Amino acid sequence: QVQLVESGGGSVQAGGSLRLSCAASAYTYSHACMGWFRQAPGKEREGVAVVRTGGGGTWFADSVKGRFIISGDNAKTPLYLQMNSLKPEDTAMYYCAADRGGDWFSVCTLRADEYNYWGQGTQVTVSS
Repeated sequence: QVQLVESGGGSVQAGGSLRLSCAASAYTYSHACMGWFRQAPGKEREGVAVVRTGGGGTWFADSVKGRFIISGDNAKTPLYLQMNSLKPEDTAMYYCAADRGGDWFSVCTLRADEYNYWGQGTQVTVSS
């Protein structure tokens, strides 16, 4: 059974940094789309950053471009989200997600409904 487990959330002041980690188990798909999503109270879940493992590309929400970095080469190593210059509007529950793999040259979407596996989430709170 595929499991995704997030860690690294916490509370930080605006302008600070956090690094989230996602460890996958029993996940064997290659050239997969893996990434980070977030959901604030009363809002829909939104894509933050995704990566095509095995040498594919990365994609970011406009709201985090230039501030967040995603890294993860394959499902056997942790998926990371380095979050810099954090803002209060970044406050949300952050989820790791993965799909069932595909072609390494294909685009990974930021749409949550395209992902098959989800972690339990880790809370990020940014105070002003």
